[in-house]
Amino acid sequence: MDSNGHSIKDFRVESAPDTAFYVSEFLSTSEEKSILNHIYAAPKPKWTQLTNRRLQNWGGIPHRNGMIAEAMPPWLETYLDKIDRLDLMGGKHPNHVLVNEYLPGQGIMPHLDGSLFYPTITTLSVGSHCVITFLETKEDNVINTTPAFSLLLEPRSLLILQDKLFHNYLHCIEEVKEDVLNDTIINLKMCSNNYVKDTTVKRGTRVSLTIRHVPKTSTFKLNIGNKK
Repeated sequence: MDSNGHSIKDFRVESAPDTAFYVSEFLSTSEEKSILNHIYAAPKPKWTQLTNRRLQNWGGIPHRNGMIAEAMPPWLETYLDKIDRLDLMGGKHPNHVLVNEYLPGQGIMPHLDGSLFYPTITTLSVGSHCVITFLETKEDNVINTTPAFSLLLEPRSLLILQDKLFHNYLHCIEEVKEDVLNDTIINLKMCSNNYVKDTTVKRGTRVSLTIRHVPKTSTFKLNIGNKK
């Protein structure tokens, strides 16, 4: 995966159900700054405002009838290529990026990503940390409301979810302004020394880039919201 001979398999979260990988400092500080600059330079119509956050879709808008593909801007294609080199999506090149902006106190309800996507989620975090929490679904689709575990996502990190963690575990982000780093966070030892167990960390504004492959797309590409 890198010049030191590391493979993505070296970053598996061993105590998580199959399968999670977590890479601290996957991005450099200059890459983080560049991503944030490009996201906030996007034209205002590119943003969709929701009740508890706002977002951008790049590559198209996924739909059960198929995604009309939009050309990916070169600055984003750089990171799609970086993810593609990890060979996580059965040889398919990632073709969609969902950008979410979370202000302190904002989050997202428990959800699954669903059948519109190849069953691998890759998420880059920039700007601030967050804690993502997982809830298990049973065979009868009953949700266990007691959280199973949590992961700390640092700025510049990469999270990969596959297998049971894609199909059987809902994930969510609590609407809080600070996070307590306790025993429920199972990847804390994989994080930098900036995050210490039994401390409380205030959130800043976090931007996530969820990079996935949408199998059902049109071959006709639109250029919407991209600068020539």
